[in-house]
Amino acid sequence: MVLAITPYGVHRDAFLYFAMGRHLRFWRMDFPPFIAVMGNVQAALFGHTLAAARIFPAIEGALILILAALMARELGGGRYAQALAMLPMLCAGIFLRPANLFQPVVLDQLWWTLALYALLRLGRADADADAGATRWWWLVFGAATGLGLLTKFSILFIGFAVLCALLVTRLRRSLRTPWPWGAAAMAFAIGSPSIVGQVRLGFPVVGQMHDLELGQLVHVSYLGYLVSQPLMTGVATFLLSLAGAVALLTWKRFAPYRAAGWACVFVFLLLMVLHGKAYYVGPIYPLLIAAGAVWLTQAHVPHLPAFPGALRLSVVVLIVVEGIIALPISLPILPPATLARYIVRAGMEAATTTNRGGTDLIPQDYADQLGWEHQAAVVAGVYQALTPAQQRDAVIAGDNYGEAGALEFYAGRYGLPDVVSGAGSFWYFGPGTKPGKVLIAVGTDSSLLARVYRHVRRAATIRSPWSVEEERLVPVWLATDQKRTLQQLWPSLLDQ
Repeated sequence: MVLAITPYGVHRDAFLYFAMGRHLRFWRMDFPPFIAVMGNVQAALFGHTLAAARIFPAIEGALILILAALMARELGGGRYAQALAMLPMLCAGIFLRPANLFQPVVLDQLWWTLALYALLRLGRADADADAGATRWWWLVFGAATGLGLLTKFSILFIGFAVLCALLVTRLRRSLRTPWPWGAAAMAFAIGSPSIVGQVRLGFPVVGQMHDLELGQLVHVSYLGYLVSQPLMTGVATFLLSLAGAVALLTWKRFAPYRAAGWACVFVFLLLMVLHGKAYYVGPIYPLLIAAGAVWLTQAHVPHLPAFPGALRLSVVVLIVVEGIIALPISLPILPPATLARYIVRAGMEAATTTNRGGTDLIPQDYADQLGWEHQAAVVAGVYQALTPAQQRDAVIAGDNYGEAGALEFYAGRYGLPDVVSGAGSFWYFGPGTKPGKVLIAVGTDSSLLARVYRHVRRAATIRSPWSVEEERLVPVWLATDQKRTLQQLWPSLLDQ
């Protein structure tokens, strides 16, 4: 329903990934290219529409839900435990929101979950001394982590955590066999385009991580990281996950699965020490929830035979109630003004914290889905007002990847010319073939334009009151009488 009926549009980040697909150079990307390939597939199937940005993430979210049930079954849970393992996937914002956004987050959750499921199966294969199953599940693990590397470099965190977990459990014996090393080789082979792209471009990920650390991660404290966990999952789901973690490490029935439990613990601590964002650790929750669900359905309290049943019912009710209360925060269903009022009345102001530590009117993910097509329409009006000769020479520039990506995404719909930007990945796409004699610049500082053009005037102003702060009042400049071509200017933009 949210795919079809929503007051929100395409997310800022999705525009970038669609643009990466249109400028795809599989072995020369500054970002792991899987998301760009997916963007091309989605655009080919559904065009430049909201559906193109939401259908695949929804499918990936459904696959995570299925894997959670499979994990519960592998851990010995019956139908009730499997259903309980899936319930938070339908209620918790940490799963619902990524499954509505065309970003690597939901893919990251999928590949981590598949890798951890393979680790569970490896634990059982080792306990059963089943060499055939061991070989098979190491290959699955290698494929999952390889696809993760092709999607996002954060897969290296769970890879390191799994290695540590192997060393402290009986599965360390597997390191004397060729299969873990074969899995590692497979992972790096599948993910090699991500690595080759970094080498060929001079490791732009280092600069990206530096900017991320200074701009966003510096605001993440140890306490904030810990407190954010139950806020993302819901208190009942978090407690169920905590019970699952303890059970994986201590419960005798889960002895074959210790490595998976330790991997979750190690990656949780690693990301906390590195000041990772709270949601970075989200992919471990399907396993912990599944383990908690199995433990809960098999719990036995002497002299209190009715207690386990009452506890199980209470957990289900609390997960559902928390999910209903948080639903407007988890899914884009309420219009911005209504959502803002709901957040205040529900006391959920923490949900409006931005990735730079400030606060906004509505959650940043939702604000980042507003105003983009309106921007394209306003810019189209400026472009259409040009003379035919100016239109032939015109180039549009976006000050950030959201503006540039949205203008390129809607270019066909509004008849816009070439779009360029010196921001982030767009710099690697290059300045195009036009020299930029006439430039329509969105959001840029006019003083910077004056260094390159002799005549700069404000042609329009874009207003979008519910967008993120920097997109609420955006100038559109028309620059003419060029001093330097875009091709001459381009190399200097990388250092800005």
